[in-house]
This record gives sequence, C-alpha cells and structure tokens, in this order.
Amino acid sequence: MRNALASYRPTKPELAVFVSGITSMGLEILAVRIVAPQFGSHIYTVGGILTVLLAALSLGYWQGGKRAARATVREMVWLMLATAVYVAAVVYADELLLSYTSMLALPPRYASLPAVVILFGPPTYLLGFISPYAAELSRKRGVGEASGHVYALGTIGSILGSGATTFVLIPALSITQIGVAFGLILVATAVALTLPSPPRRPTVASVAVVALLVVAASGTPAALDHRGDVVYETETAVQQLEVVDDGDVRTMYLDGARHSATDLEDPDRHVFAYTEYFHLPMLMADDPDEVEDVLFIGGGGYTGPQDFQRHYDVDVDVVEIDPEVTAAAEEYFGLEHGENMTSHAEDGRQFLQNADEEYDVIVLDAYKKDQVPFHLTTEEFMQLAADRLSDDGVLLANVIAAPEGSGSEFYRAEHATAEQVFPQVYGFRTSDSDAVQNVQLVATKDDERLTREELERRNHERDLGVDLSDELRNRLDDPETDDVPVLRDDRAPVDTLLDPMFGQRYVIEETEDSEPTTANPAIVAGAG
Repeated sequence: MRNALASYRPTKPELAVFVSGITSMGLEILAVRIVAPQFGSHIYTVGGILTVLLAALSLGYWQGGKRAARATVREMVWLMLATAVYVAAVVYADELLLSYTSMLALPPRYASLPAVVILFGPPTYLLGFISPYAAELSRKRGVGEASGHVYALGTIGSILGSGATTFVLIPALSITQIGVAFGLILVATAVALTLPSPPRRPTVASVAVVALLVVAASGTPAALDHRGDVVYETETAVQQLEVVDDGDVRTMYLDGARHSATDLEDPDRHVFAYTEYFHLPMLMADDPDEVEDVLFIGGGGYTGPQDFQRHYDVDVDVVEIDPEVTAAAEEYFGLEHGENMTSHAEDGRQFLQNADEEYDVIVLDAYKKDQVPFHLTTEEFMQLAADRLSDDGVLLANVIAAPEGSGSEFYRAEHATAEQVFPQVYGFRTSDSDAVQNVQLVATKDDERLTREELERRNHERDLGVDLSDELRNRLDDPETDDVPVLRDDRAPVDTLLDPMFGQRYVIEETEDSEPTTANPAIVAGAG
C-alpha cells in the first residue's frame, strides 16, 4: 500500500478534477466573505450561496456528462482558463456588482441571490464540466470504478480547498490576493495539462490570463466611498475590518456595519448615543461604589470599556473573539491596556463557563449587523451570566430590534428569556422613532422593582459623571411576550425572529444634535 502511494503519479484528468475540487470549494468559502459586507452573513446569505453553487455545479455536471463522449484534455485546458478569466472579473468588479445588485427590489431574505448568481454561478458551472470529462478520460475500467475514482479525487480536493481557505488563506491574505491565487492555480494547471509540448494558442492564452489577473488585482472600478477616508482595512479570520475617518469621527466597520465610533477631537464624547445607556447598571446597583468588577462581552473599538475606566474605579475584563479587532482598537481608538483592563480573545460564553471571577456588571455587546450568535441569547446563557454575577449584579444587553411593532419580536423574545432567570427585567429605547434601533435590556438579581421615580432620584443624587435623565425617560413598559418563544439552547429561532427587521430602517442616534444615521436595507449592529 505504501509503495503504491509512493509510486502513484496522477494522470492529467486526475490532476484537473483534483484542482477543480480545490477551486470550487475555495470559491464557495470565499463567497461568504465577499458577499457578507453588503448583504450580511445571516443564514439566508450562507444558504443562498450554498444553493446557487450547488445548482451551478450540478448543471455543469449534467452538461459535461452530455458532452463527455467528445471530451479531450485540450478542452479541459480551455475550461480552466475560462474559469480563471471569470475569477479575474470577480476580483476586479465584485464591489461594483454587489452595489448594483443590492438596489434590486427583492424581498430582503433573497436580496443576495442575484449577486451570488452573477459572481459565482458561471465559474462553478464551468468547473462542473471537469468531473464527467475526467471520468470519460480515466484509465479505469468500468463506469463505476472511473466515477468512484473521480468523485474521490474531487472530494479530496474540495476538503483541501475548504480547509486551506478557511484556516490558512483567509487569516493570512486579503480577498483579492486569495482570488488571484485561485486564478493562478487554474492557469498553472491548464499549463501542466499541455505538457510536455504545449501548443501555441493555450500558451499565449495562459500568459494573457495571468496578465489579466495581475491587472484585476492592481485596481478596481473607481468609486467614491461615501463613508469617508479608509485609514485601515483587513480581512481577519472572523470578518472584514475597516477603520474610516469622516471629519473628526473615526468609525470601526465590521463586515460593512458601523460597530464603534470615537470623536478624535473629543474622546470623551459618546458619538453613538446608545453607549451612554451602558451606565444604567450604575443606577440599578444598590451602591455604585461597590461595583468593582465589570465584564464586556464584545469589544469593538473598546469605547464602552474605556469609558467605564474613565468614570469609575473598576477592573474591566473585555472578551473580544477577534484579536485583530483588539489590535485595531489599540492602534486607532486609543486603547491602552493596564492593570485595570484585560482583554481575552475567545467566545463570550466559553469565557463565562471557564471564569472563576464574579462580576458586578456584565455588558453584552456582541451582536453585529443581522447576525446574532444564538448561544448568547438563550435561557441557559442567561443563567450562566446570572451565576457569574454578584448578588447585586446587573446584566445589560444591547439588543438590535424595534421597541414595538413588527420588528420587535427579537427584543420581546429576549425580554421573555431574561425573565426566566432574572427577577427584574427593564427595557430602554434609544430613539424616539419606532424604527429598528439599539434597545437596551437591563436585568437585575434584585427582587425589588425599581420605579421611574427611584431611578430619577438616584440619577440626581449619584455623581456618576454621566447624566442619564434622557435615558430614563426612554424606559419602556414591559412588552407583550405571549406570541414569542423563550429562547433555549435546543430551540433558539433567532433568524426567524430577525426576519421582520430585514429591509427596515435602522437608526443610530448620535449625540450633539447630530442627525440620526440610518442603514438600509441590512440590519446594522454596533459594539460600543
């Protein structure tokens, strides 16, 4: 067996099917990262990508099977080169195509499909021809043996393409660089198929395609970025990260969504008004001077954790799953780690499960865009948070939803879920409109229900350095929850609860009488 493997030399058809497996699965993984900034990475986007690519691949298999009797290695060469040409087009014009297709009048859950079809349907379709061609040209005896051999090689290639793209390429390279790499692999394979005596036309075409890939990587269609000047951008292992300056305001974008902001001239200013609500736990606690340990789940630009450090004598732990986000906060948002602030690069729930620390305040600010990590929404998670809170501890969750109406299902389900664990649960809207916004859910372990009058008295008497009068006026009445589920680990239909919000306007109120900033059609969340 070992000698057989050592002496194995793949035939040209086998090489072609192996590389087509690598490329097709690599493009599938890459598609999520390309499409997510425009349309989000929720289940409808991911499911749409899988549906389109599987349909394109199946159509390629079918058409390739019909033509397989006339298959030649030379024809596989041209299929490889044609796919590389289309990959170059994707590298060059993906943002422009995404922008145009996002304007189509489609139901929000189907909004990403045209972009996916245009960008990834054709190259996947072309790669689908390779397997039936390879089976026809195989040296194996019998249809079953030839087909099984081709399926195995293609699947091994797909495993390699999936694993390498996910664990190696995306963390190390930009989307453009990865796309060009796939194009070059296709060209190199096409050249290898023509050896040892490459014909003139395929050779010239290969050189032309390489030049096309280089041009595609060197520039994209010119477009004015309405957000401002992009001072930093990268593809992390988790998401796309950008830092954009618009005048004196610096904003962190994660997967295209505004996630944190700071005023470069006035760092103490709360650019996003909802971050002022993070101080509500200091009114809910019986004695704010006894609040000593605070946990933020979700760091973003670390504006919230840094604000707590400026105002209170507390120790702050921050759990931010993406270490590159923390690095960007240090470089661009003035984050300085010291004795009183510690960052942890891991999942928030796993951190709580392993933590020995007891916290007086937990701020849950880990939601982004229309993607909500369901395991941070459930009754089991709420119980875990309660177990890690002190007897007078307070949980604040930054929930993205409408305070009432059709877009309020997620907020009301979270309210109902928190009530299963915490004796008292309060809601605070952050905008006077009924649009989708940052609704602050505050849960306490205290059996006493705090009245509006008592909270206003505490706000007047306590020297917090932040006046929460306006925030207290935005307190909500307890919502109706009979028509929404309590979220549990074994059933947390978060995507269904988010469904009514797709396409609705999302309002982020800003301080200093700024106009509300809206994002449409995708739901956009922020981490303070």
